[in-house]
Amino acid sequence: MNDEYYMNLALKEAFKAYKKKEVPVGAVLVLNDKVIAKAHNTRQKTHDITNHAEMIAIRKASHKIHDWRINDATLYITMSPCPMCASAIKESRIKQVVVGATNQDQKFKKIVDLIFETDKNSSSFEIKTGILEDKCIEILQKFFKEQRNK
Repeated sequence: MNDEYYMNLALKEAFKAYKKKEVPVGAVLVLNDKVIAKAHNTRQKTHDITNHAEMIAIRKASHKIHDWRINDATLYITMSPCPMCASAIKESRIKQVVVGATNQDQKFKKIVDLIFETDKNSSSFEIKTGILEDKCIEILQKFFKEQRNK
């Protein structure tokens, strides 16, 4: 399997969110070439601000492996993480983050960069961006355009 394969799975999750009128972000956690958790945003449905795709995927994976440390896992997300999710990613010790669309909000980007800074200097942490970026951006733009037109 490759990054595009898993990002396509994350896009399927984002589409589920889109159909539920949630911000279309999807996440897939992979450990030893196996998907251990998939999720999409559910903030509107659950009225819970912490129900971002990444947070839900981390919770599911932790329950599945019976450990809060998700060492050596790769997280595929259709949009770069917010500071809350970046902190959870760092604390759960995920080894690699693969991002589709990058958040253009410079304040968020600076904060997330600071959160990941020590990890970026470590040989055991990696961030990849731009995987299926056009598809990830497309679903987000479509969603927000529809929201503005309402």
